[in-house]
Amino acid sequence: MQRLYDIPLIVILMGFGAAAMLAPAAYAFVVSDYATSRAFFYSAIFFLVIVLMVGLATQNMRIRRQGRSHLISLFACLTALPVMLAVPVSEAVPDTRFVNAYFEMVSSLTTTGMTLFAPERLPDAVHLWRALVGWMGGFLMWVVAIAVLAPLTLGGFEVSSRAEIGQGARQVVNVADPAMRLRRYSARLLPVYAGLTGALWLALFIAGDRPMVALCHAMSTLATSGISPVGGLMGSASGHVGEVIIFLFFLFALSRLTFLADEKSNGWRSLLTDPEFRLGGAICLALALLLFLRHFLVGLDGLELTFIEGLQGLWGALFTVTSFLTTTGFESSSWEAARAWSGFGAPGVLLLGLAVLGGGVATTAGGVKLLRCYALAQHSLREMEKLVHPSSIGSPGAFGRHFRRQGASAAWVFFMLFALSIALVMVALSVFGGLDFEDTMILTIASLSTTGPLVEAAGSEPVALGALNDAARAILCAAMVVGRLEVIAIIALLNPEFWRG
Repeated sequence: MQRLYDIPLIVILMGFGAAAMLAPAAYAFVVSDYATSRAFFYSAIFFLVIVLMVGLATQNMRIRRQGRSHLISLFACLTALPVMLAVPVSEAVPDTRFVNAYFEMVSSLTTTGMTLFAPERLPDAVHLWRALVGWMGGFLMWVVAIAVLAPLTLGGFEVSSRAEIGQGARQVVNVADPAMRLRRYSARLLPVYAGLTGALWLALFIAGDRPMVALCHAMSTLATSGISPVGGLMGSASGHVGEVIIFLFFLFALSRLTFLADEKSNGWRSLLTDPEFRLGGAICLALALLLFLRHFLVGLDGLELTFIEGLQGLWGALFTVTSFLTTTGFESSSWEAARAWSGFGAPGVLLLGLAVLGGGVATTAGGVKLLRCYALAQHSLREMEKLVHPSSIGSPGAFGRHFRRQGASAAWVFFMLFALSIALVMVALSVFGGLDFEDTMILTIASLSTTGPLVEAAGSEPVALGALNDAARAILCAAMVVGRLEVIAIIALLNPEFWRG
């Protein structure tokens, strides 16, 4: 087992990716889709042999700085690993080009969920593969955020850390190296991640979904990828019961305290004081009520609405707002009904804004992250207090002052970098893709916030991804990687100090 730990991280990830191809191969064989089964099975055998040879050649490599190596491996995983993952997709869907399959795998691995294909065009085994890749990508980010990004004070942890961004690992190098932390947290979180997925799968199956659809939706919910083999929850058979079940699992994307027991000093009561959970809950409830009141007041003009229809409108708003805040992107069927009877058009700005805010730190959600937004909000409140009482003293204590000052400063830096990334990607898409402003903005925010379903829900009409040229797809792939890894982590890789020692 120790020999396996000595293999570079990227090689281990390649091995897991190759072995995972056996799952859709087995499913396709069971449903008598032998051509698709062969595509995945042969790809699995081929790449397992390649991984074995590369692993034997690199097992004695000695890496001086594990944190730097793992951050580089993570970047390579999101850019190079999809080449391997796209091979069976390209073989199983023969009427498409390899670049399209690569786009699908980058979108799935980064948990974006953006797709070029209509649901009915792909075999069920390919849908299962997309959801499985997204599920594995979500788990990878779950573990890496805690084991690698947290010691480096990246990924949102720079807001509450006193260390310099990208240099925090020097303070914990004698406690546990990143390789040991990866092993430890993988062993701790995998049962939680798989158990939650299994529980959601069983609940959706009991609610009426087909087993394959229930499994894809369960994996997509935990990974916040929004991947669906039936075009979303409106195509599923579980109905409102399934939506209620999925809504409960959205909570795991709002705060890391929902699954990290060692950070809950007061047990589950810690969630009541957790800034991310409180801010996320306040945003969801406030926007849901505002949208419901808007739907209800407009719908009263010439329409007779029953009490049940009003509740459905409220539920549709609450579910959809929470879904896009967690960057999952599932829409409630009641959301469409409420928009229909109120005459409300596509709420593009609202959904785009929610996706930009994102979910919690060290979760599978993307976006700016709620902890950074909370730090900026606290800093703003303190500045307003000082306008009224210039000699007042803020609270609570040294940590609170650090959170409002250095933490808010780090959050503001990231927010500006995120805004700059939006501007650069929009310019690139406009120049090389020839898209108009609305489509460019939707595609940019969908990729940087890893919320692929925005391309279907944010505009007045769905964005035609199939009409994009190769240059625009390459830009979107790069944006999805930047959005998943976060631009501040990529900048840390370019820091000369990061490479010394």
